Amino acid sequence: METRNNDQVRIGLALLAIRIAGGTVFFYHGSGKLFGLFGGSGLAAFGQMAHLPPAVAFLVALAEFCGGVSLLTGVLTRLGAAAIMPVMLGAIFLVHGKNGFSLQQQGYEYAFTLLLMAVALLMTGAGPYSLIRFLPDKFNPARSMPVAKAD
Repeated sequence: METRNNDQVRIGLALLAIRIAGGTVFFYHGSGKLFGLFGGSGLAAFGQMAHLPPAVAFLVALAEFCGGVSLLTGVLTRLGAAAIMPVMLGAIFLVHGKNGFSLQQQGYEYAFTLLLMAVALLMTGAGPYSLIRFLPDKFNPARSMPVAKAD
């Protein structure tokens, strides 16, 4: 059984909190855009409202949904975070940037926060509290890497 010191536990729990916060937001919005769940508009209406071609609307919704699932579960967290980042950059530069920073003026404050959460998770990965530990080794890069032998 693996033991962790107090700092490792705190960092792991902090990463879990960030993953739950970001994952919940992206799962919620992605589900609404992709499937019309939680009062969402659905794919066609989202694409029209955002003035996006159908393929781009689908990719944005898919990135949000799959990124949210990835963050919530801790499986392929870096990939999920990487998928979310261009969506948030698009939200900042194409939608909210013209309104300034303030969320009260429909600015990019919230999208910027979510972008930085994704950047942090891209750099760190899921942390120790993740469902990936229950998957076979071939799906867990940390366990499937060969161990270097000393000469």
